[in-house]
Amino acid sequence: MSATQKFSIASIPADGVGKEVVSAGRRVLDALAANSNGKFAFEWTEFPWGSGYYEKTGQMMDPKGLDALKDFDAIYFGAVGWENVPDHISLWGLRLNITQNFDQWANIRPVKFLPGIQSPLRKADNTELDWIVVRENSEGEYAGLGGRNLSGRGPGNEVALQTALFTEKGCERIMRFAFDLARTRTVKKVSSVTKSNAQQYGMVLWDETFQRVALDYPDVQTESVLVDAMSAKFILHPEELSVVVASNLNADILSDLGSALAGSLGLAASANLNPERRLPSMFEPVHGSAPDIAGKGISNPIGAIASATLMLDHFGLHEEARLVEAAIEQTTAAGFLTRDVGGEANTDEVTEAIIKALSHTAEVPSQHSQARIGALGTPLSASLR
Repeated sequence: MSATQKFSIASIPADGVGKEVVSAGRRVLDALAANSNGKFAFEWTEFPWGSGYYEKTGQMMDPKGLDALKDFDAIYFGAVGWENVPDHISLWGLRLNITQNFDQWANIRPVKFLPGIQSPLRKADNTELDWIVVRENSEGEYAGLGGRNLSGRGPGNEVALQTALFTEKGCERIMRFAFDLARTRTVKKVSSVTKSNAQQYGMVLWDETFQRVALDYPDVQTESVLVDAMSAKFILHPEELSVVVASNLNADILSDLGSALAGSLGLAASANLNPERRLPSMFEPVHGSAPDIAGKGISNPIGAIASATLMLDHFGLHEEARLVEAAIEQTTAAGFLTRDVGGEANTDEVTEAIIKALSHTAEVPSQHSQARIGALGTPLSASLR
């Protein structure tokens, strides 16, 4: 019998519902490992960082926290933000501190329509929709460059500068990632999104780099779309989308729109990748800390559990990732839904239903999941190796 493959994971539940959904995801992963006949196991180390930690220490994470994280195989993150800490401090003090310093430059956000969940998009009722937003995650509008000055002039005279950074290297590497991903999908197409008509320097560099990189992928369809037009396309013609690549800010907004069209931000998964694997990657649901429902046990765990499937792909556990996806689909199809998607189930009930469904998907994934293996599972698997 071969030795058990062990994966060390740093767990950072952080704030609000992050604690609930990370716990749910860990339960699903541990159930999966328990049923693996010793094939693999997860070793968890939980870190108490977040807004509560800030209240005690004045910092969102330990000053030596990055050193503590760098040797883990992956990071499993919940959500950040609470009323006791300004949002820009909580975000830059924890989540962006990790993504920037670990050069997690590729952010992957699949837009997935699940059975049993009604989309506000009427076209979703009779059209197979499936696309992935690839977000440049290290520079662009979130580079953190700028400052506030001239406050000494008195009230109303302060000046703030926020500088977007676009480098040819940063643009090219995220575009090649998107093209490589598109090559593994049924529809081989990359849609590039900018606002280069108004932002004539950084985003024109993005457009020119996209045109150059596209020459190396003659087998992949391409289009360049302004962000306002792409917002409309997400609603009017989503069937034309496969891989959408965009800058940090534009992809952040568009991926939230995609998640809302799928039914709820509570469903949305994401991966912050360091594709070279020099440093650990981080996996987290897209939704925030949701203070209005935190502690009530009604948060939707699917976004966090779906993020765990991306982590499984990152570990090379592709079959297991498909099993969890199939279990999620069986659960939503059976009507185990939280309130954000029109149901009455609580967090624990949905989590337990997914764990139970895992035993039924151990041999053959559901028909719905089978249809998406080529469209969602394999591309991400290929790109995360």
